[in-house]
Amino acid sequence: MSETQGAARSAKRELRRRLLAARDALGADQVRRAARELASRALELPELARAHTVAAYVSVGTEPGTLALLDALRARGVRVLLPALLPDNDLDWGAYAGEDSLTRVRHGGRMALLEPSGPRLGPQAVTDADVVLLPGVAVDARGVRLGRGGGSYDRVLARLERAGAHPALVVLLYDGEVVAHVPDQPHDRPVQAVVTPSGVRRFGDRH
Repeated sequence: MSETQGAARSAKRELRRRLLAARDALGADQVRRAARELASRALELPELARAHTVAAYVSVGTEPGTLALLDALRARGVRVLLPALLPDNDLDWGAYAGEDSLTRVRHGGRMALLEPSGPRLGPQAVTDADVVLLPGVAVDARGVRLGRGGGSYDRVLARLERAGAHPALVVLLYDGEVVAHVPDQPHDRPVQAVVTPSGVRRFGDRH
């Protein structure tokens, strides 16, 4: 690793630590209200209005809430795919069939995740998605996303690229997580839009 890459990783860690600490300070009412507003804003996206298949995720803890959005998409007749973490940090996928179809899974010493309990569709299933809703901690003015550092979605984005798949990439965040600059590395791929409780911001189209 070059000195520049090492500095970028260190800066990412510090930005991630600061923003996750701010999330942890949110109260339950704030998280619930933000989740309702986030769903309302996201459902206005034309990409979601056109989508037949959306790859998403189930929020945990104080992450920007996604369940209301997942249920609204499913009510529209959209096929919603949710991730299941594999031992190597890659992601398998399963279909969302309502909140009762989720299973709480603890992977080692990490926070428990809510994963689909139905059949696994394989890591390649994400390549069928018209939209991929990405978790994140921040995004900057160029559309560079800061993830949680596990690398799972870097693998997903690389898989999409290898398959020649070009879904819309959208990150869901709180308002204060749209920042001036995210330190980026060569493997980082920009998103097309960020949805926050107060609105949608678009970035340059990479296609």
